[in-house]
Amino acid sequence: MKKTHKYDMGVIGNCAFMAYIDTKASVRWLCWPRFDSSFIFGDLLDDEKGGEFSVKPTAKIIETKQYYITNTNILVTEVYTEEGNFKVTDFAPRFEQDDRYYKPLMMIRKIEPLKGTPSIKVVCNPTGEYGEFTPEKSQGSNHIRYLGYDQHMRLTTNIPLSYVMEENPFVLSGAVYTVLTYGAPLEAAIEATSEAFFTKTKRYWRNWVKSTSISFFHQEKLIRSSLILKIHQYEDTGAIIASGTTSLPEYHKSTRNWDYRYCWMRDSFYTLNAFNNIGHFEEVEAYFKYIENVTRQEEDRYQPLYTITAQKQITEIEMPLKGYLGENKPVRIGNDAYTHIQNDVYGQVLTSLLPLYADKRFTNKYRMHTKNLVEHTLQKIADTMEEKDAGLWEFRDRPGHYCYTFLFHWAGASAAYKMAQYFDDVKMADKALKIKERAAEMIERCYDEETGVYMQAANSKDMDASCLQLITMNYLDPNSERAKRHLAGMEKELMAKDGLFYRYRHVDDFGAPETTFLICAYWYIEALACVGRVKEAIEYFEKVSSYANHVGLLSEDVDSNDGSQWGNFPQTYSHVGLMNAAYRISKKLDLPNFL
Repeated sequence: MKKTHKYDMGVIGNCAFMAYIDTKASVRWLCWPRFDSSFIFGDLLDDEKGGEFSVKPTAKIIETKQYYITNTNILVTEVYTEEGNFKVTDFAPRFEQDDRYYKPLMMIRKIEPLKGTPSIKVVCNPTGEYGEFTPEKSQGSNHIRYLGYDQHMRLTTNIPLSYVMEENPFVLSGAVYTVLTYGAPLEAAIEATSEAFFTKTKRYWRNWVKSTSISFFHQEKLIRSSLILKIHQYEDTGAIIASGTTSLPEYHKSTRNWDYRYCWMRDSFYTLNAFNNIGHFEEVEAYFKYIENVTRQEEDRYQPLYTITAQKQITEIEMPLKGYLGENKPVRIGNDAYTHIQNDVYGQVLTSLLPLYADKRFTNKYRMHTKNLVEHTLQKIADTMEEKDAGLWEFRDRPGHYCYTFLFHWAGASAAYKMAQYFDDVKMADKALKIKERAAEMIERCYDEETGVYMQAANSKDMDASCLQLITMNYLDPNSERAKRHLAGMEKELMAKDGLFYRYRHVDDFGAPETTFLICAYWYIEALACVGRVKEAIEYFEKVSSYANHVGLLSEDVDSNDGSQWGNFPQTYSHVGLMNAAYRISKKLDLPNFL
């Protein structure tokens, strides 16, 4: 295994699905019809059961290049061989049509020669039921049907069908197209339709970027993070998933392999903050509606996570697959964390709702149905104040009174107080203030006089990077000596090289962590900016962001020893961290925003 292990893939998507394409133009991961459905192509987790969708030259590959077309989610892979060169352009169509967004389950691949006369072979062998089902192929007039799925799956192409059916090579003398569809097939002209969809999709993404409000601080990184965050939103419901993959390990053979294709309520504050910071409210409004639908069905507890269609049950099972790199088992589908008690979720919901009332750009229609939700959620904070929970990191066998949970009790109550003022509800405001004061008392139970650091939990000597947010969320005055001492203590214990940060260093259910967690590094960078150490914040922002892969995508974890990427990929948490850290630094630098 290479020391410089990186995920050599780019990701395309249209807010209905995502596909992962490696630097040799093979589709390594694609789930249909939803983000959390079985993979259609999944050799990322099993090279035998995962199917194949590839464009392979017959000659030896000399070099490959992969990049996004500027300010889009359209991916280009160039392949240089001893016989000639070609490129593959991959995209998921997305554009406005009839006052709606057209976002079909359709993946278009344009394959064209660059130099010479390369000979290639196109293979398309989808699978289903996580590798347990192989569809029967049937040849049509200009398409191949894959039989046995819930809906029609077709590969429509102007490549001679027999070459694809029999997996025979052919000379690439001009541009050819493949259009893979699930559900409604492509009935129109292949070349003209593909080119029209390409032009419209490119225009859509570039217009979306143009409407993004960002400063001049590392714009290119911020644009890529914004684009990748956007395609992780399942537009049908507004849910935003943590990642499009499952069971990519936190480090090699760690067994820390989780399914992240769900919507974590604990991420809502950070995600909505990121979209707010770049001025994209359509995504924010959709996510608000998702949160409202999730919480409206809950009379008692809120779960830490839900499916993209707001379903509660996410049963975790292990699948008979080889795992990443052929040796990272188990492969898990579903996530048992939905059963965990994570009480910070109530504060997350309230802080997420606050912009509806504090930001004048939102109109009254978004505030009509939320008062009962605010009251119920505030009461849940009061009810769970003394209760142990699993904490932010979802410890499976370590219940505690976690500082991070109390911080969001405090922040949630603060948000509820401001919303009570909007409602002109004196009783709610008074209740919120009392809960806020009680939460502050609980936070102080986590303070260690000897080190000057707020520990992971009450009566604990373990540090936790989530406590950096005592500074970034203004529980601690960033200018105070207490904040600076707290930050210094956490640096000493949890910081690795280049500003990378461990979540914690203690042993948990699976042993001691071996990789750093990227969102924690960006929290650290934000904390540096808050306390006035802006020069260091910029330096570490640049170093941490350099751990992205060749197309600017961030994983969940980084091994500080060799810079390896690990964990599910790309990780919205990491990209949101980059976006929020960049925003914090640009405000400190007083750089102008523009539309």
